[in-house]
Amino acid sequence: MTEELSFPRQHARTQRFTLGAPRSFTVSPDGERVAFLRSRSGTDPSNLLWILDPASGQERIAADPGALLSGAGEELSAQERARRERSREGSAGVVGYAVDQAVELAAFALSGRLFVAELRAGTARELPAAGPVVDPRPSPDGRRVAYVAGGALRVVDAEGGGDRALAEPDGDEVTWGLAEFIAQEEMARSRGFWWSPDSERLLVARVDEAPVQRWWIADPAHPDRRPAEIAYPAAGTPNAEVTLALIGLDGSRVDVEWDRERYPYLAQVHWSAAGPPVLLVQARDQRSQLFLSLDTGSGRTQPVHAEEDQEWLDLFAGVPAWTPDGKLVRIADEAGARVLVVGDRPLTGPQLHVRAVLDITADDVLVSASAGATADAAETGEIHVYRVSERGVSRVSDEPGVHSAVRSGALTVLASATPDTAGARVRVLRDDKQVAVITSYAQQPVLRANVRLTEAGERRIPAAVLLPTGYREGDGPLPVLMDPYGGPHGQRVVAAHNAHLASQWFADQGFAVIVADGRGTPGRSPAWEKAIVDDFAGVTLDDQVEALHALAGSYPLDLSRVGIRGWSYGGYLAALAVLRRPDVFHAGVVGAPVTDLRLYDTHYTERYLGRPDERPEVYAANSVVTDEGLSGAVDQVRPMMIIHGLADDNVLVAHSLRLSSALLAAGRPHEVLPLSGVTHMTPQEEVAENLLLLQVAFLKRTLGIA
Repeated sequence: MTEELSFPRQHARTQRFTLGAPRSFTVSPDGERVAFLRSRSGTDPSNLLWILDPASGQERIAADPGALLSGAGEELSAQERARRERSREGSAGVVGYAVDQAVELAAFALSGRLFVAELRAGTARELPAAGPVVDPRPSPDGRRVAYVAGGALRVVDAEGGGDRALAEPDGDEVTWGLAEFIAQEEMARSRGFWWSPDSERLLVARVDEAPVQRWWIADPAHPDRRPAEIAYPAAGTPNAEVTLALIGLDGSRVDVEWDRERYPYLAQVHWSAAGPPVLLVQARDQRSQLFLSLDTGSGRTQPVHAEEDQEWLDLFAGVPAWTPDGKLVRIADEAGARVLVVGDRPLTGPQLHVRAVLDITADDVLVSASAGATADAAETGEIHVYRVSERGVSRVSDEPGVHSAVRSGALTVLASATPDTAGARVRVLRDDKQVAVITSYAQQPVLRANVRLTEAGERRIPAAVLLPTGYREGDGPLPVLMDPYGGPHGQRVVAAHNAHLASQWFADQGFAVIVADGRGTPGRSPAWEKAIVDDFAGVTLDDQVEALHALAGSYPLDLSRVGIRGWSYGGYLAALAVLRRPDVFHAGVVGAPVTDLRLYDTHYTERYLGRPDERPEVYAANSVVTDEGLSGAVDQVRPMMIIHGLADDNVLVAHSLRLSSALLAAGRPHEVLPLSGVTHMTPQEEVAENLLLLQVAFLKRTLGIA
């Protein structure tokens, strides 16, 4: 029973309470169907494809992996496992699907096999296909399905015949129709082919990984296994070569032309009936980019808009795109704000910090946005859905919280998470009136997060404070646990209950837990996010210290006992804290940290620090394995637990091993916890549970907590 589980076991078993929650919504243009994914319970990792009838509120299964595979377990190809790691996908079954324009045919892969579901009829079947199948997508007219297998782009009729290759690899390191590592991990571009609106051609990416350096990941626990070879473009080294071609179902091919030497990154592609294909290409330093219109007859491109920024240019979900009357929609940093631009006109101002475009119609643009930099502290951590038009801005979501939406026509699916309620509520609105609710089967947590959202210090650093359940004012000061991510693209201070459950569990072990989103984290202003250029280490660490000291004036914090824990960038920040500010931090849990930034990937690292061969002093100043990185007071050595998965192909375990070697050479005691077979996600139930228990035991021991 749920109530008999400890929180660490429940947290792990439910994959952070995501299992059983509906997700991946698609609304049909006629408003008669909403497709979505959901497993059968809060502990079942296998997703089914479901259909909701908004008129009746009834839900039905469109595709059941157990039935389609006749109860057999899933077998994933190496490419599919890598795609799931890049998207941080830990569930099973139908983890993704694509639909035709009418949302009547859905395509998806199971165990490397190709399946389709007729969403109106409610039937599902397998199509004969070469395997293993990756990323199947129906044509807009629903007559065919394109997919990738063996590095080739293939197409098969929706009725099951005519399977054939449209583009095949011309080299051992070449693939057609797949996004390269950098696009998946850093650009949020997970796909490598796009259908034409008339369903007669496809725009297809060709990726050649031959220039990319090779690294090998071994599993020391299984010395009989060969190391896995990966193509990893570390900072300053060559990227994969990415080109595009227009490929017709009749076998025709037109190569796409743009200045790839100046703009090697293919960041985004959009192709709709509203206009010609539009490409977003970036310079390697990400300080300039072009929006290109593609002539589908000749393959030549024409600039539609150019952007430059002295720090860097960010990428955003949902753009670029066209309005129905052919105006370019983009998100831009202008006049100190992040604004929505349609054509040449900004439609929002400093009151909103626009984060993504969700839908575009002739009447308005649906966006996700947080309040601008001048917003009241009461709005800390909130993300809302807005309609934007030339007539003004109106908010769709009402209650304080974190909201997202999917829309087609008059129907909107609005998902809302709030600080006071566990999980998320998913409502279906027709013309802003609720017509249905999509049920969640996610488990209710065994504890409640009592989070206080606030701002700290002169910089008004967004922060969340959590005290032990039942704590009373007279109980005295508490040892402190800083629990940050603290870096780019990782907002932790959000107005949503479940986001703070693990922090509350740590608080209930006797800590005052603080989560602070300093400069560099998203959600406030372009200047806030870009303050870290050239200086990860100084800026992000300074803001953690400022938040801690500022909050000590309002909360019962024992500043003589301060620990810090973090994973990924948060692990890097935890290492910085105990090494460079031992006067403030007394113990650190360092999870999967980036310690030597020369070992991290090109698109991420060079965006902030430039290239290591051109700026070695910047890399040295920001690494924790250099003399400067280990520059904390020698007489204030602080305990450190370093945790890393040996199978991590994003932040390789070499980062932690180099940190351990540097600490050993400097005579600094530390503990290392290697996780055999674990990647950057740590999805295994026993591992995820015991990681929480081991961390709290280490922190109590090193901070002297009974």
